[in-house]
Amino acid sequence: MADPDFQQLRIFCAVAEARSFRRAALNLGLSASAVSQAMRRLEQAIGQPLLARNTRSVALTAAGQQLLTQAAPALQSLSQTYASLGALGGAITGTLRLSVPRSAARLVLAPIVARFLAAHPAVELELHTQDVLVDIVAEGFDAGVRFAERLPLDMVAIPLGGAQRFVVVAAPALLARLAVLPVHPRDLLQAPCVRQRFASGAIFRWEFERGDQQLTLDVSGPLLVDDQVVALAAALEGAGFAYVYECAAREHLAAGRLIQVLGDWCPAGTGFSLYYPGRGQASPALRAFIGMVKA
Repeated sequence: MADPDFQQLRIFCAVAEARSFRRAALNLGLSASAVSQAMRRLEQAIGQPLLARNTRSVALTAAGQQLLTQAAPALQSLSQTYASLGALGGAITGTLRLSVPRSAARLVLAPIVARFLAAHPAVELELHTQDVLVDIVAEGFDAGVRFAERLPLDMVAIPLGGAQRFVVVAAPALLARLAVLPVHPRDLLQAPCVRQRFASGAIFRWEFERGDQQLTLDVSGPLLVDDQVVALAAALEGAGFAYVYECAAREHLAAGRLIQVLGDWCPAGTGFSLYYPGRGQASPALRAFIGMVKA
């Protein structure tokens, strides 16, 4: 059986209600021949007669009665849906699902999310904070956030939040206990450090750069965590040096609760990007979110 033609179903319901091809044609603003042809095509598609006709009236067959019982409420529901969508006056609705690292959710997305929901209250926004890199298409996400260098090549990417610089920080109490303060990144190999582990299980390596010199270190220390917030909190308590986002530590640095070391070895880094599939059309909710990110 062919897929239903909703215009034919609409005409069928009008004929069934009026019990007349002529009156149904007048009610719909169509010609009688157009109504008759539509009913012929509908019966051919279904494979059995729906209407019993004679010169004076039109009656429903058993199949026609069954179709009317099911089709009329469905068409009414569709009409109500169209009316409700029109009443929204172009408001953006739906669900927007984003896959976001925990750090990006805290550092750059929080203010954007607040503004977006205030501007589009009919949108339901789902933030899945996960540090592991996922296939956003396979997992059913509209978009994701990651560092620019980790993005798949087939994605459209938009810069989000500017460059994110990493810094090495420690509590004053820890620095007071050390015989020698670090003046070179390799000095950290002999100091207690708060290490971090990615969700994949890989250990986060600390990267340094000064001029044309670049170093990547596997530091050591008694504490291993899987969240930078925990690493920052541990550094505040004097558990070790931590390698964290500068913007996350800025308030503590200004208040003297933390002290930065090796500042000349910590250049501005890369930034986050909002990314989404280049193929297909983004949903209205995603387009609105992209517009706010660009703004």
